Amino acid sequence: MSMIRDLRAAVRPALRRVPVQGGGYDATRDPSASSAVVDCAVYRDGKRVSDHVAPAEAMRRVRAEGGFAWIGLHEPAEHEFAGIAREFGLHPLAVEDAVHAHQRPKLERYDDTLFTVFKTIHYVEHAELTATSEVVETGEVMCFTGRDFIITVRHGGQGSLRALRHRLQDDPQLLAKGPSAVLHAIADQVVDGYIAVADAVQDDIDEVEIDVFSDPGKGSRRGGDAGRIYQLKREVLEFKRAVTPLMRPMQLLSERPMRLIEPDIQKYFRDVADHLARVHEQVVSFDDLLNSILQANLAQASVAQNEDMRKITSWAAIFAVPTMIAGIYGMNFDHMPELHWKYGYPAVMAVTVAICVTIHRGFKRNGWL
Repeated sequence: MSMIRDLRAAVRPALRRVPVQGGGYDATRDPSASSAVVDCAVYRDGKRVSDHVAPAEAMRRVRAEGGFAWIGLHEPAEHEFAGIAREFGLHPLAVEDAVHAHQRPKLERYDDTLFTVFKTIHYVEHAELTATSEVVETGEVMCFTGRDFIITVRHGGQGSLRALRHRLQDDPQLLAKGPSAVLHAIADQVVDGYIAVADAVQDDIDEVEIDVFSDPGKGSRRGGDAGRIYQLKREVLEFKRAVTPLMRPMQLLSERPMRLIEPDIQKYFRDVADHLARVHEQVVSFDDLLNSILQANLAQASVAQNEDMRKITSWAAIFAVPTMIAGIYGMNFDHMPELHWKYGYPAVMAVTVAICVTIHRGFKRNGWL
């Protein structure tokens, strides 16, 4: 591998790099524009020994004095990331994925660099779940992990690593393990976010379930709302797309020996993998439960329609009696029974009411009304 690195260094074109404060290398970049580099520091023996240096300067210090560099970027443009990619020898395919985002969770190895993609999930608070409510919001965190550096590229408004960096800096013993300790901390934070979102989504599913199976006479919507159920199912599917593909990378990080992952840190990855497996089981159960709730909602809607049709049919049958009698005696015949009888009208009305009451009682007794 050292021969390959030497050969790559020999054939790499000599490019003049103009370091810009904040970590960019584009000489045409407007100095007044904000940089995609959120933070860049060198850590040695678990302690931060440099503060907000350019990536080139950070790597110069690492190669001269040891330790590792942690560079954090937020939604870098292609020209902003090009210089960092050249400095650290990052593979073009991984660089393209990191810049353009919208990747599925994965773990890939390029020479002496691990490229890891995590999808971050954030629960969107809402007063009431509707057919158009956004339940989960996704983002991405990409990590380039080498022997003496880790580069994190974040996309989306969620999943900030600032608090994580401070928390690791407060634990020098763990941070002294190197870049793999940072990779584990990021994976652990992402999976912990999954657990929190799963608990919140469970509350939404419980709310929908109660609404579907509640008594319509208590003021709730009969049969629930299929639009709300379908929207929640779509959001759970988005959640599932973040969790399921990450199962294999976590399994590899926790079980397969890797030169870039410290053996002590690999034990911690097993705990992250266990938590991820639990979340995966929850998400799968959410999908199955929502299918059952949706089917129950449709069945209840069908039953409600049948009940309405029975009531309409019952009342139509009751009103058919006076309609029929009125139609018969409305015919223009001279010789009809009781046509000129003094009590004919009251008798017909009494018979009509008696027949209607009898039919109504029959339908009521059979549950049609």
